[in-house]
Amino acid sequence: MDNELLSTVYRPPSFLMKRIFSRENLWALLFCLILIALVIFTADSSPTWIYQGF
Repeated sequence: MDNELLSTVYRPPSFLMKRIFSRENLWALLFCLILIALVIFTADSSPTWIYQGF
């Protein structure tokens, strides 16, 4: 009986990887990485149009 219960509860790691790295999650991860890269690469450039009136 224990083997039957264990076999129904246990999921192989490949199922977990397919669930974690689904197409929707990969698109969300890619979008997040693009946003992070955009913030990092544009953080050092100061917006000069703000200071034109001073």
